Amino acid sequence: MSRFRAVVASVVLTSSVAVTLTGCGSSEPSGAEGSTGRPAPGKASEGGASTGGSATGGGEGGAAPATERLAADPGTRYTAIAVPQLEGLVCDEGDGGIHYGSGLDMRVSGDDDLKEIEGDSNDVADEVSCFGSPRNILRKGTMSASAPMFTARSHLYEKVADPAAALNRIFAASTDNATSDGRDFTGETRTVTDSALVVKCRQNVTDTFPMTTCFWANYGAAGVVDFFPADDRYIPIDSAVPWTRAFVAGALRT
Repeated sequence: MSRFRAVVASVVLTSSVAVTLTGCGSSEPSGAEGSTGRPAPGKASEGGASTGGSATGGGEGGAAPATERLAADPGTRYTAIAVPQLEGLVCDEGDGGIHYGSGLDMRVSGDDDLKEIEGDSNDVADEVSCFGSPRNILRKGTMSASAPMFTARSHLYEKVADPAAALNRIFAASTDNATSDGRDFTGETRTVTDSALVVKCRQNVTDTFPMTTCFWANYGAAGVVDFFPADDRYIPIDSAVPWTRAFVAGALRT
């Protein structure tokens, strides 16, 4: 069973956070786990996937993700966002049952100068969630709920002439909106570039949960990947960057 269809329960952690627990039985892969209890990044599935960045080059072992210069625009444009197949994760469309409400859900803002492509809603999965094994458990007081490893939102554009500049605008506007809505950003912002993708990450606190959020952009798309905590700890940025690259490589379709 590749989709999370059975709604098992609904748990309210606070007045603003509703968590719906969904399950798929024994379909969750065990994956190779790192020191934080998460599967290590693996290669994205082939068959139309973009070359949005390697799934390796840093992560659970503590090594910093590899940094390169962004290459010239290859002219690749995307027509769809697919649910990726990532090693050690089970992904599906939607928010994975996690919805903060009150503006706390991370979205992409600041892209008004970029023209989005017109896509069939059946072919564009603008929101995707990916679960690891074992699953994350969010706890607050006596309440607990299953959560994805991350949720992702992606936008497709006709052209992003300068991905680094566009990402700076998107990051500034999106984090400003999120801060106004109650997210508390902390630590240093880090930008990591490879030949096909620019990724910009920062840690934050959302309704007491330590989150790591990475925005990304290339010449035809941009998006955000919001990582939930494992064992009440931030996902290290050195781990979040390769997972972001793996998601983009697996999700974008030409």
